[in-house]
Amino acid sequence: MDHWDLIAAERRWLADLLDTLTPEQWATPSLCGAWSVKEVAVHLTSGPSTSVVTLLKAMAIGRGSFDRANRLLVDWRANAEPEQVAEWLREYAEHRFTPPTMDWHAPFTDLRVHTQDIVVPLGLDAGVPLEPWRDVLGFLVSKAAARGFVPKGRPDLAWTATDLDWSHGTGPSVAGPAAAVAMVLCGRPALLDRLDGDGLPAVREWLGNP
Repeated sequence: MDHWDLIAAERRWLADLLDTLTPEQWATPSLCGAWSVKEVAVHLTSGPSTSVVTLLKAMAIGRGSFDRANRLLVDWRANAEPEQVAEWLREYAEHRFTPPTMDWHAPFTDLRVHTQDIVVPLGLDAGVPLEPWRDVLGFLVSKAAARGFVPKGRPDLAWTATDLDWSHGTGPSVAGPAAAVAMVLCGRPALLDRLDGDGLPAVREWLGNP
C-alpha cells in the first residue's frame, strides 16, 4: 500500500472508532499533555484543514512556536461537536499536508502516535498493522524528528522493537513492543512499563519519571 493510502486508511479507521465513543470517553485525558481525547482528535484534523492564512495567524500569535500554534489551532475548534471532528477526519483523509521541510513520515508519525494517545487511556486496541511502525521508529530517531516530535536530550541507547525487526543505536539497551518504543521516544512515560533493559534508568531520567 502507498504511504498516503495507508495514512488515509488509518484516518478513516480512527474516524470510525471516534463514532463509537461516549461523551465520557471523548473527555478522557489523553497521553498527550493536557489534551483530552477530543482535543487530540481535533489536532489530527488541523494540519490538513487549516488554511495558510490561519496557520500564519496561529504562528504569529504563538510567537513563532509550532507547539503554541498547534495549541491555538485546537483551541479555536474545541467547541466542535464530536460528530463533526470524526467527519473532518474522513473529509481530509486523503489530504497530503506535510509540515515545512518534512515528508509523509511526519503526518504518518503524528497520526500513529496520537492514535495511541487516544486508545491507550481508553483501553482500546489501535487496530493498525505492525509493519509500518518501522517507518515511524526510523523517523523518530532521525534528525528531522528533533523538531516537534522527540524531546531534547534523548540519551544514546540501543533501542529495539521486540515485535519487529528494528533496532537503532548502541549502549545500554531499551527493548519492547514497537508501539511502546515509539511512544516513549515521543516522551510518553505512560508506556515505560512495557519496556525492559539496562537503559531504562537513563530513559526515566530523560523523561523526568523516577
